[in-house]
Parts: sequence; C-alpha cells; structure tokens
Amino acid sequence: MSFDSETEALAHDHVFLGKRHDENARRTLWVVALTAVMMVGEIAAGLAFNSMALLADGFHMATHAGALGIAAIAYAYAKRHAHGRRYSFGTGKVGDLAGFASALVLGIVALGIAFESAMRLVDPSPVAFTEATIIAVIGLGVNIVSALLLGHGHDHDHDHAHDHHHGHAHERDNNLRSAYLHVIADALTSVLAIAALLGGRYLGWVWLDPLMGIVGSVVIAVWAWSLMRDTGAVLLDATDAAIEAEIRELVEGPGDAKITDLHVWRVGPGAHSAIISVVGATRETICARVKPVHEIEHLTVEIR
Repeated sequence: MSFDSETEALAHDHVFLGKRHDENARRTLWVVALTAVMMVGEIAAGLAFNSMALLADGFHMATHAGALGIAAIAYAYAKRHAHGRRYSFGTGKVGDLAGFASALVLGIVALGIAFESAMRLVDPSPVAFTEATIIAVIGLGVNIVSALLLGHGHDHDHDHAHDHHHGHAHERDNNLRSAYLHVIADALTSVLAIAALLGGRYLGWVWLDPLMGIVGSVVIAVWAWSLMRDTGAVLLDATDAAIEAEIRELVEGPGDAKITDLHVWRVGPGAHSAIISVVGATRETICARVKPVHEIEHLTVEIR
C-alpha cells in the first residue's frame, strides 16, 4: 500500500496491473488465433450451405476475433506503459476500457443476429443441414478449447474475490472477463446452431434455424449489458460501497476520528485508491487503521 499526505509523500509507483496479467495476455493471444481460423471456416461454410445459424455463428465469431484482438492489445499496452508518467494512476483500467468496447461489440452483434434471423424466419430458405452441422460441431470444439484456455484465469479471479468477506469481485480482470464472455457467447451460438440444424434435418423444422438465432441474440445481449454495466462503473470511478463502509468502520470505530470526505475507486484488478479527509487523528493513526483493507493500494490521507 502506498501512502501520501497533503504535505508529505513516500516514493512509489502506480503499477496496478492484475497479478495474472502476463499469463492472461498469453491465453488471450492463443484464443485470438484459434478464433480467427474458425471464423473463416464458418463464414465460408455458412455461405456455401445457406445456413443462417452457421452464418450467424461465423460473423459472431468474426466480431469476437476483433474484440479478442482488442483485449490482447489492451494487455500489451497496459504492460508497456505501466511505468509511464502520462497516466496519473497507471494503466490498470486499460483492460476495463477494452472490456467496455467488447461489450458494445457484443450488443451490436446481438442486434444484427436478431434482425437477420427475424428476416429468415419470415422468409425461410433451404439449408444444407448435414454439411453445416459438421462445421458447427468443429466450431463448438474450438469454442470449448478457447474457453478452457481462458476459463482457468477467469475462475481464479472469481473464486479469489469471493474469499473476501464482502463477497465482491474486487480482483476481477474485466479484460479477461470480456474475452471469456465472447468465447462463451460463441459456444452458445454453436450449440444453438447445431440444435437448429439437427431439428431441420430430422424433423423438418426449417424455422428452428432462425429461431435459435433470435434466442442466442437475447442471451448475448444480456451478457453484453452486464459487462457494459460493470466496466462502465469502473471507468466512471464508481465508489465501492463495501470498501467505503469498511474504511469508515475502521477509521471512526474507536470514536476519536471523524471522516469529513472519502473517495474510493478502482485503479486496476484487485487495486483501489482512496482519499480520506479526517479530523481528530494523526496521519500515522489513520494509515495504521486502514492497513487491513487489502484492496487499497494507493492511499492519500488529509488531516484537517
């Protein structure tokens, strides 16, 4: 934890990257490569076999390849400029910016799939079910491998966060989370495409192909909104209510100090900054009381 006061500062850096930053970056690069290869195959097969579900999956994967590329670039950029003086609180929130951009892409993809699927539902066209199903199964396999590559880091962040007594995801890497959601969304559309193609082949339900596209778009839209909400809160420096309450309890609990102003915001995965204005106690006392709040990596104390 770094401590500042109004007139005194201890030398420190502002590197607030996640603990697994480099590992997550490598995992993301592997998934970008896998996704790009499968994207080309699915789009080509969707056009050849006239499958809306397969085309939706392929174009969905195309946008995901771009979004995953953004995630990979964000990791590299954050690492490269971590020690630069250009960013007042470091580059820990670059991943959240990339996550927000990915959420927007997810939302646009959901709208596009829903529109095209609705058009196909009104005006269905013949589909080469057998060939399209084979490609969709291969796509699902790629999705599963990608999810396994990203899932370990994603689960670790989630589980570790819940070890904290507040139960909030303080250490969540939203850049990795966005990549993971893109892969899971791809897997979902692959599963729906397979179900639709099998239903069309064996039951004659041609309408199932575009219907599954609509179902997938709704689920993807919900995921996109969740990611946009969480990353947007970080980008707007939203206060973490749980950490704020803990700080107030530790500082004012003994009864000799009173907080007159308090700001708490996230500056990176697992790292928060706080500015505390206090009357009735010394700087050293306040720093000692706040020390148990392990999420605070950058603390400024003002004694009034």
